Amino acid sequence: MTAATTSATARATIPLTAADFKSDYKPIWCPGCGDFSVVSSFTRAFASLGLRPENTAVISGIGCSSRIPAYLTSYGFHGVHGRSLAAAAGLKLARPDLTVVVASGDGDGYSIGGNHFMHACRRNVDMTYVVMDNHVYGMTKGQPSPTTEPDWDSKLSPGGTGLRTFHPLVIALAAGANFVARGFSGDPKGTGELIAEAIKTPGFSFVEILSPCVTFRPEQREWRKAVREAPINTDDPARAARLIMTDDGFNIGILYRGHREPYYRKTDKAAKQPADLEKGFAI
Repeated sequence: MTAATTSATARATIPLTAADFKSDYKPIWCPGCGDFSVVSSFTRAFASLGLRPENTAVISGIGCSSRIPAYLTSYGFHGVHGRSLAAAAGLKLARPDLTVVVASGDGDGYSIGGNHFMHACRRNVDMTYVVMDNHVYGMTKGQPSPTTEPDWDSKLSPGGTGLRTFHPLVIALAAGANFVARGFSGDPKGTGELIAEAIKTPGFSFVEILSPCVTFRPEQREWRKAVREAPINTDDPARAARLIMTDDGFNIGILYRGHREPYYRKTDKAAKQPADLEKGFAI
């Protein structure tokens, strides 16, 4: 073993702090955005689990929340609108040794990405989906999102949309997610613990984080007074469904943790090396 190898092995055993997972890039969100705290929750979770940046990948799509991979030292992939779950599932199946986390928002995840969300829950690949929900398209200047209240009045939707809001936690539970939780960006420590629990739980884990957009929804500052600890933490989907269907969107904590076996890619064929693949394209 060379001195360089010995040194690298020694570094890999040194416990990392939350600060070790923060990149040198400065976030460019609006002042007061809840996503600042969510980055801290990510780094807290990674450090508490003893993860290493080189063994962790954060995948995202488009939107304010999807900038998160740039602000972390882990591997990251900033993909196209609504397709983060597809990219993440492919990565996890190809590299099951990696910890794969997806960062998304209510526009990216529930609108153009809604179909991927539903089927990711159903497939139950072992990865974690964190969605920052502020009930508005913040990056594109305040359009209503799938979770916007039907009577929210704005310049872009006078009188409100009149459309029923999308209920992601209900969809996640019904479609088969193995872990369903809700956090609040104003509690970065508690939210970090939720993300850590989600990562530890085998299968597809879904964490919704209420993350106020004080620029386009300044009234969301009041969420701090509305959030409260959920009354149950259960492995009974029927009991979890009753709570989720009847709550007002401000119960935070673990709402459901199941026991489904995660999906793994099954193959009897030996893995091909890049050189083997290149032979098929030789002229």
